Amino acid sequence: MNKLHGTGVALVTPFTATGAIDWAAWERLLDFNIAGGVEYLVINGTTGESPTVTAAEKTELLDVARRHVAGRVPLVYGIGGNNTATVEHQLRHTDLTGIEAILSASPAYNKPSQAGILAHYQRLAEASPLPLILYNVPGRTGSNMVADTTLKLAQHDNIIGIKEASGNVEQCLAILAQKPADFLFLSGDDMLTLPLIACGGQGIISVLGNAFPQKFSDMTRAALAGDFARASQLLYYFVGLNPLMYEEGNPVGVKAALALQGVCEAAVRLPLVPASEGLVARIKALL
Repeated sequence: MNKLHGTGVALVTPFTATGAIDWAAWERLLDFNIAGGVEYLVINGTTGESPTVTAAEKTELLDVARRHVAGRVPLVYGIGGNNTATVEHQLRHTDLTGIEAILSASPAYNKPSQAGILAHYQRLAEASPLPLILYNVPGRTGSNMVADTTLKLAQHDNIIGIKEASGNVEQCLAILAQKPADFLFLSGDDMLTLPLIACGGQGIISVLGNAFPQKFSDMTRAALAGDFARASQLLYYFVGLNPLMYEEGNPVGVKAALALQGVCEAAVRLPLVPASEGLVARIKALL
């Protein structure tokens, strides 16, 4: 899946001040990222506030993206959850025409054992009509998928990679050291993109890329080309910005950065609230 090397962006979902999806801003966001040079786009991830986007809205977001992107970059679609049977049903019955792969987060809240996580993904891999990318994000799910579980799942023909967002570099290295050659290792932590590429990773599914697509994708491409001096200088730009993206919840910070650039409003859906005036001021100062 070489087309999924480099920078993928976990897109936000733009809302109006009243909470409706802002369709003009959705198309503007798609164009902004494509013009910025990102390699692919991820729709309906947690950065897209998927827990508060309805099933009908998710269908329309995908339909509009397919139509508007029109093949300019590959699309990855997020389908996950903590009820295996429900996720399996969604995989079998969602129109996935024109989609390259499915990104599926490890079950949240249930906190399954490693055996449970393994069985969950094996079931999904059998059901999915498209290749599956695992997503390990303990900060959101409440449980960690250890390296041994990932490596077992990497043997499945329909599981092609992982977005690893544990922040545990030792765990990442254990996967990189033992994974099959064709198994895609993607950072799930923007600030670890460069060091993980240096150790054999193939790219990132990024939050920062929403608001800084050109600078972030240039950094990733430089790292993949072995130009770590240039990649490091680009990475340092984000050292102060990155923590602000998460200070009041994701995607609160990155939506504030997008609003400051006129791409979409800073609106989010409850239980999230828009960035405070103080946070916006600090983001603006760094921009």
